[in-house]
Amino acid sequence: MSKRDYYEVLGVPKNASDDEIKKAYRKLAMKHHPDRNQGDAAKPAEEKFKEAKEAYEMLSDPQKRAAYDQYGHAGVDPNMRGPGAGAEGFGGFAEAFGDIFGDMFGQQRGGARGAGGRQVYRGNDLSYAMEVTLEEAAKGKEAQIRIPSWDSCETCHGSGAKPGTSAKTCGTCQGSGTVQMRQGFFSVQQTCPHCRGTGKIIPEPCGTCHGQGKVKKQKTLEVKIPAGIDDGMRIRSTGNGEPGSNGGPPGDLYIEIRVKKHDIFERDGDDLHCQVPVSFITAALGGEIEVPTLAGKAAIDIPEGTQAGKQFRLRGKGIKGVRSSYPGDLYCHIAVETPVKLTEHQRKLLKELDESLKKGGAKHSPTGESWTDRLKNLFT
Repeated sequence: MSKRDYYEVLGVPKNASDDEIKKAYRKLAMKHHPDRNQGDAAKPAEEKFKEAKEAYEMLSDPQKRAAYDQYGHAGVDPNMRGPGAGAEGFGGFAEAFGDIFGDMFGQQRGGARGAGGRQVYRGNDLSYAMEVTLEEAAKGKEAQIRIPSWDSCETCHGSGAKPGTSAKTCGTCQGSGTVQMRQGFFSVQQTCPHCRGTGKIIPEPCGTCHGQGKVKKQKTLEVKIPAGIDDGMRIRSTGNGEPGSNGGPPGDLYIEIRVKKHDIFERDGDDLHCQVPVSFITAALGGEIEVPTLAGKAAIDIPEGTQAGKQFRLRGKGIKGVRSSYPGDLYCHIAVETPVKLTEHQRKLLKELDESLKKGGAKHSPTGESWTDRLKNLFT
């Protein structure tokens, strides 16, 4: 029976990158792995698993892939002694297959080999939410925050063992921190479940740190908030996350910025928006009014006959974002205010004004006249 094309087996084009080939293989291996297919589906799945494995072994090795592209299966068949025959490409296969077992069996990722061959792991990242005002976000600030930290236990001096005792070599892994586990017809190396990769067992743990060799404390951290930062942005503080395992590097601290709601302004990117109440007298007659900005007050001229919702733009009165070259603008939205709690005399004056305006017709109320015309057309 002739073999299928390796690219067809993995479902990738012939110009696929190494990363695309690796991802395609991992997907197929996860799907057809014998441990995930039982009963009647076991046999076909095993065949497809082996087929995908063979395709990846060949295409993951540059020399074998070049030979296969030029000569086809003959170029990589060891029985035919083609130019790509050999086992040089097994390293790439093992690397991808190791990633798969990390996903399938919950193996902690990001590990590396430390002293004595033990597995070391990077610490977890931490997240911290910080609230700032709009003014602080615009100008930037320096702040102090308190975060959880770990210090060496003073009782056991970091050994984790009760004073007067010591840790012993793990009998399960013989101090290596890893054990060999069989999964189907494969042998997989995993972290030792007894010593959790440390290679040591503590018969009598320290009563202060409970065998961890470290105690949890709080530390104060100086944080610089850059000017122009926006809600939802994060600041990364390298190395201030949780400590690593078995001597691994610590994780990072991510400070998420949350901007408090402002009483006057709403931010939209680098622009600011605000509602400016104006009396209907000023809106009708026009005049100069003061409006707020983050830097103080500014004046704008209200033309005669200004309608509610009119927008005025003040250039450069917004916020200069962290990635911006210029500050945004401030948009003032006019809200014409209706007077309340009128006296009898004021009511009388307004009625006289209303009668006078009605006599003037559409020239005093162009919007109202247009609205009346649209209603007539609607019901005609």
